[in-house]
Amino acid sequence: MVSISRRMALMATVAIAGFAVTAAMADGLPPLKQKATYKVGFAQTESNNPWRLAQTASMKDEAAKLGWQLVYTDAAGSAAKQVADVNSMIAQGVDAIFLSPREEKPLIPAVMAAKKAGIPLFLIDRSVDPNLAKAGVDYVTFIGSDFLLEGKQAADWLVKKVDGKGIILEIEGSTGSSPANDRKKGFDDVIAQNPGLKIVASQTGNFNRDEGRKTAEALLQAHPEANIIFAHNDEMAIGAISAIEAAGKKPGKDILVVSIDGEKDGLQAIIDGKMGATVECNPKFGPAAYAAAIKYSKGEKIPATMTNTDRFYDASNAAASIADSY
Repeated sequence: MVSISRRMALMATVAIAGFAVTAAMADGLPPLKQKATYKVGFAQTESNNPWRLAQTASMKDEAAKLGWQLVYTDAAGSAAKQVADVNSMIAQGVDAIFLSPREEKPLIPAVMAAKKAGIPLFLIDRSVDPNLAKAGVDYVTFIGSDFLLEGKQAADWLVKKVDGKGIILEIEGSTGSSPANDRKKGFDDVIAQNPGLKIVASQTGNFNRDEGRKTAEALLQAHPEANIIFAHNDEMAIGAISAIEAAGKKPGKDILVVSIDGEKDGLQAIIDGKMGATVECNPKFGPAAYAAAIKYSKGEKIPATMTNTDRFYDASNAAASIADSY
């Protein structure tokens, strides 16, 4: 017969081991049991630019350091495939899922499927529609940059640079994605407060360099009076620079280019005088993502939003920072 003192000790041990489960269930979230190693999924949206490649490398490298098994998928720019990818991970019995959702609304079924299957899901770099799925209730947390702030910072710099006067072309990211939605709102709200600045056209370039070039070509033909281009990422900005040059104009002189991401080619464009500034959006999510999962497994309270601290680059610091960029 087990003694009372020993029985109490055993009960205490069980209580401690089960704390993560209890805490998670109290929040309506699936638990993540403490284990020596995990099998986790990472559902990437696409791999068509340096930012995505750097993000994937970070997720793979950190999993290897921890000795975790990583189930990796690439949706190749398809929201429907990404939903299927998450469902496949659920079928494979992963312990947790890291999802970088291509679009805010179409990935809701994937988020809810993981919750129904009892698998904790972490959103990284992009979020989903908060009216349809809530952090801390339907998924554990969103880890990423403040996209609204990124757009605002780009606009604030621009306002000062051009003394509040100019004609702007805006090249948006993938339609329906949280960074495109929020970067546009952050930027546009600031511009609206400056009557000397006007956005005459805004069209998607799908976060892609060649699509950004084609979009810039069309917009420059339609609005030859424009002297500013704001692109939602560096890949599209670099494409726009090519379009500016093809139009016989000088980027950085005839047309000022402002962007977001902070990739190596973007910083080089600043150094070369072809781009004015870019706001960093750091793609190296591996350490933060897996650290959040480990804390969650221990029953520690995870904030609904975990915001990265990003830098701002212009001619004052681009050369000194390029060695650390991706």
